[in-house]
Amino acid sequence: MKLTTITHVSVDGVMQGLGGPDEDRRGGFERGGWALPLFDDEAATFLGEVFQRADAFLFGRRTYEIFAGSWGTGSWGADQGDNPISVALNRGPKYVASTTLTDPQWADTTVLSDDVAAAVGELKATPGGELQVHGSGNLVRWLVDNRLIDEITLLTYPVVVGQGTRLFPATGPDAALDLVESRAFSKGITLGVYRLTGRPQYAT
Repeated sequence: MKLTTITHVSVDGVMQGLGGPDEDRRGGFERGGWALPLFDDEAATFLGEVFQRADAFLFGRRTYEIFAGSWGTGSWGADQGDNPISVALNRGPKYVASTTLTDPQWADTTVLSDDVAAAVGELKATPGGELQVHGSGNLVRWLVDNRLIDEITLLTYPVVVGQGTRLFPATGPDAALDLVESRAFSKGITLGVYRLTGRPQYAT
């Protein structure tokens, strides 16, 4: 399977608390819910298609718990549980990288707690199309560090949030990206799909 990450970020790179005011208040974050006012029908259709093509999902613990408490209960999204995202998440196998989660309540969930790199490598070697990571900032950064990502999808929202956890840290590994696909949605969200191609070249 190809490992792809799908991340919603502001122009200044914030990914924290995009869905609602109380979704993630860690670190005193008070600007939650910044994405939904800009999320139009066109972007919703695109995202539904992304979820539908997944063969399996990989999460960090925090994002898993947010998703399990919303999409997993059928209490979130248009038509509650009868929408492309809920259907995809509830029918597909889910994996959580966590050393603290012991009893996942969401059906068809497997906890990866030991050698996560080996476990992800085994998942990628499984026949199939796409192993998707949604949100899960700490996990995405770890996957970048370990060169396990095949493709990065960024949905960049036309807003500067000004505080909160960013996708990439101020100091970290570098990576060269090839643009695979790009487009813009009606309220200004821009899509960029990138393939990782090793380290960048630098001017000398």
